[in-house]
Amino acid sequence: MKTIKVSLQTKIFGLVLSLGLLLIILLTGFYSYMESKQIEENKGRLALELSRTVSFIPTIIGAFQTSDPSKTIQPIAEKIRKETGAEFIVIGNRDGTRYSHPLDTKIGKKMTGGDSKRALKKGEYYISKAEGSLGPSIRGKSPIFDNQGEIIGIVSVGFLLEDVQQQIINKISRVLIVSFFALLISLLGSILLGRNIRKDTMGLEPYEIASLYKEKNAILHAVKEGILAIDNNGYITMMNQKAKRMLHLQGTVKNRKVDGLFPSNYLYEVLQSGNSQTDKEMVWKDKTVIVNCTPIVDETGIKGVVASFRDKTEIKQMLNTISEVKSYSEDLRAQTHEFTNKLYVLLGLLQLGEYNQAIAMIQSETQTLQFQNSVVFNQIKDTKVQAILLGKLGKASERKIKFEIISDSYLESLPSHIYLSNLIVILGNLIDNAFEAVYDCEIPTVKFFATDIGRDIIFEISDNGKGISDLEFPLLFERGYTSKNGTEPRGFGLSNAEEAVLELNGIIEVQSTEESGTVFTVYLPKNVQGDEKFG
Repeated sequence: MKTIKVSLQTKIFGLVLSLGLLLIILLTGFYSYMESKQIEENKGRLALELSRTVSFIPTIIGAFQTSDPSKTIQPIAEKIRKETGAEFIVIGNRDGTRYSHPLDTKIGKKMTGGDSKRALKKGEYYISKAEGSLGPSIRGKSPIFDNQGEIIGIVSVGFLLEDVQQQIINKISRVLIVSFFALLISLLGSILLGRNIRKDTMGLEPYEIASLYKEKNAILHAVKEGILAIDNNGYITMMNQKAKRMLHLQGTVKNRKVDGLFPSNYLYEVLQSGNSQTDKEMVWKDKTVIVNCTPIVDETGIKGVVASFRDKTEIKQMLNTISEVKSYSEDLRAQTHEFTNKLYVLLGLLQLGEYNQAIAMIQSETQTLQFQNSVVFNQIKDTKVQAILLGKLGKASERKIKFEIISDSYLESLPSHIYLSNLIVILGNLIDNAFEAVYDCEIPTVKFFATDIGRDIIFEISDNGKGISDLEFPLLFERGYTSKNGTEPRGFGLSNAEEAVLELNGIIEVQSTEESGTVFTVYLPKNVQGDEKFG
């Protein structure tokens, strides 16, 4: 089923219209309720105050003692009613007989509504709603007291509910007119906002922008070069994962200044000139990078710079790997040389007739080889690791180092993403480093352990050397640092091993105590991690 895609402008218009109508309905309803309550309360208070005021007029109190009270009271009540705008002012005696009324024909008759008892019986002042002779009304009721404090009558001042409701409707209609114009203004604003957003998005709809964003992320993930972008103020707007790895950065770097994270002078130069530059070689910290820069330009000018860069030191790492392969070859040669020497010794013993010594030597070598080969060939089933261990066994034998492969080691074939070159760099450097660490020991011993139980492949290389001091520990993996003397360039083995471990998304740990040896433990995940996110 084909999905109907609604334009952004239509969505904004619909949203503003819906919200506007909802707010108008809610506010109008709330205002109507509050306004009706307020008007009724105001009318009630006004009616009560008028009735209270009338009840204290001396002329009206005195008229109750005359033979015809209405003759005095009616003119006064009508005058007050007309001046105050009340619908009626009715004054009656203690029995509820009217002495005044807007309609002269009602004078002398009983008051209606049934809401006069509280004033006549208890002397209370109050507001009530009732239906009288003129219709439903809001009334203010007040008792009339004589000079001795006795209740002699009642004053009822009222406003018809019909007039009150009409007043409420008039106010609400004015509010609705204002709300209507506010809604029209908001709809006009939504149209202008939609057009402005489309201009900012270069006429693209949100789903098109989302598609472009996904494509951009896929492209950034696919390229093997580091890519970063900055705005015209030098703040990073985008950096892919390859760039983070090359620059040794972690976490998000968005909205951070590029200064100190990358050669910023080069980027600012392109930002100011607006001219692209390509294949510029620069040294940054421990890497030599080749950088290409292109300005981001729109109709208003330069908005930023995009830089792509690749690590020239990768070539150096390749040379290091070749060097390790050469070292691996030399290890195999050492093994061959060692066995050749043993064969010559065996030949000499046979020629001298020392058969018992020859037999003892063969038995000793056979037992050692059987044990080593049993572990290497029966428990270490990955041919790449087997080859490295066999080479190192020969090298250890030549240097008179006890290289022990722990009998509990067990390793199936390694995953395809772990290459021989990775293992040579990692295991080769760590084992060689252990060999050098035990060079001066009385009984130089290096132990190797491997297991693939769990989600990680674990390699552990331990030695009984002098260990690592607290001062050396922080510098252990720093490129170019070495504790060994000599003119030959050193300090790259452990650094290369760490980089190779990190490339495989692994972890390398070190435990060491001075005079108690060192243990290097490498954890390599069996599974390749999924898509990486861009910061």
